[in-house]
Amino acid sequence: MTNRILIITDDATDARALQDALGKAKSQRFTSVWVTRLDDALKQLRSGGSDMILTKLSLPDSAGVATLDRLLEAAPLTPIMTLNIMENEILSAAAIKRGSQGDVQRSDFGSQLMPQTLYNIIRRKAVEKSFHIEKTRAETTLNSISDAVICTDMSGNVDYLNVAAESMTGWLKREAYGHPVSEVMHIINGTTREHEPNPIERVLQQNKPMKLAAGTILIRRDGSEAAIEDTTAPIHDMNGRIVGAVIVFHDITATKAMTLKMAHLAQHDFLTNLPNRVLLNDRIAQAISLAKRHGTRLAVLFLDLDNFKHINDSLGHATGDKLLQSVAKQLCASVRGSDTVSRQGGDEFVILITEDRFAQDAALVADKILAALAVSHSIFQHELHVTTSIGISIYPTDGEDAETLIKNADTAMYQAKEKGRNNYQFFKHDMNVRAVERQMIETNLRHALERQEFLLHYQPKINLDTGMIIGSEALLRWQHPQWGLVLPDRFIKIAEDFGLIVPIGRWVLREACLQAKRWEAEKLIPGSVAVNISALEFRHKDFVGAYAAFCMRLGSTRAACNWKSPKAY
Repeated sequence: MTNRILIITDDATDARALQDALGKAKSQRFTSVWVTRLDDALKQLRSGGSDMILTKLSLPDSAGVATLDRLLEAAPLTPIMTLNIMENEILSAAAIKRGSQGDVQRSDFGSQLMPQTLYNIIRRKAVEKSFHIEKTRAETTLNSISDAVICTDMSGNVDYLNVAAESMTGWLKREAYGHPVSEVMHIINGTTREHEPNPIERVLQQNKPMKLAAGTILIRRDGSEAAIEDTTAPIHDMNGRIVGAVIVFHDITATKAMTLKMAHLAQHDFLTNLPNRVLLNDRIAQAISLAKRHGTRLAVLFLDLDNFKHINDSLGHATGDKLLQSVAKQLCASVRGSDTVSRQGGDEFVILITEDRFAQDAALVADKILAALAVSHSIFQHELHVTTSIGISIYPTDGEDAETLIKNADTAMYQAKEKGRNNYQFFKHDMNVRAVERQMIETNLRHALERQEFLLHYQPKINLDTGMIIGSEALLRWQHPQWGLVLPDRFIKIAEDFGLIVPIGRWVLREACLQAKRWEAEKLIPGSVAVNISALEFRHKDFVGAYAAFCMRLGSTRAACNWKSPKAY
């Protein structure tokens, strides 16, 4: 490697002597450029290519330390040595103070040590330059990351903070320098609120990485707090000896809040913020454990709002949601703080009544709920009224686990529906028989249409004065392959509850109209056929349109059927 030297002097003898000495150097290779004026030197530096500068301070176009200042400004990382100023102690001291690497005397020009000295200075400056680059790169990197970094010496005093650490602690680097890390980074236990020793102190003692305890809180300089996580490690020198420690930490306040929020959402209904099915089951399990230990009872109330679907369909889901929120508030106000009100979904709620010593206690709560819900709800300028049907199961009589208690309360709730709604019923074991039967009917109903198991019987309508048939009424029957002929009172209510009444009703209307059309064509019966229409069918949005379209397909000149809302099928 060739070392490039810029010589600046107007003394030709000195310049030739320096070039001659550098050219004869044996251990290192040198090339040199000689200029006599500062302006020429500055031009040379701007073009680059100089590893060291040897300069006389008194030049034709510059004099004194001003020469050195301009050279340092032009080439701040290039080592500079002055020529022949040792006799002037004041000037020599000023040059050293400004950044000169020393002075070369005329008597040393011919020395064999002179080239080696220049080479050593060049190499040292190169190392310093490399170190500066690495330090700048490291500091830029540390200031670019979001994690806070604090370094200390062996006494635990701070000697470095990155920008993130300044922001998190509230201490600037220059202010924190030399202060104990426990002062700059004050931490406490998030649960006990007691002071926590900084892990750096233990790292310096034990010479191994450490971590903060979970739940550690950083107290910033202004007194505000942040939940943090960290990693702490020792810093070693080239010989492996510990010389300090570093702690890297970050703010987990937002992450912790999000974790808590996600945990809350996983256990609570998003609309009402009530406990959901998961949390309810856990609460019931805990309540059962306590009831076993103390010999007490508990009750589970299963609530289903009456006619909520009609409100939701007619006024919209936004109104329905507000109504559910209003109901949730009333339910919470009707029970004790130790009880649990949960939403199962839709318009269904389950209430856990703990420490229930007598069945009457659950009945009192149910009465209170029925009374509370009797009050109107003001939703979007609508005064809405809603009632509820309640089923009640008691531990341990009606079940010894959450699933059984909820299922039996649900069964009792359907009994309350059948008894006219807006009431409560306690679970009885014979209800299970009816519940199983209800489930079987619902399952078979779903296939009855496609299997063509329905049929119509026609009851004539007779004029009592004349004895003549003036019309008929279509009566639905279900011819089940195993159960035989099933009357409507066993399956119509179930069809309504499970949304099957509309397709069944349309089949009835179509078959009755077709039959009336056939009778009309054969002139067998005068008048029309009356068809029983469920209120749910009347409320269906396309009922009238579907009937009109069907009549058009029949090609009838007058209505072949008339409708009526039945008292019974």
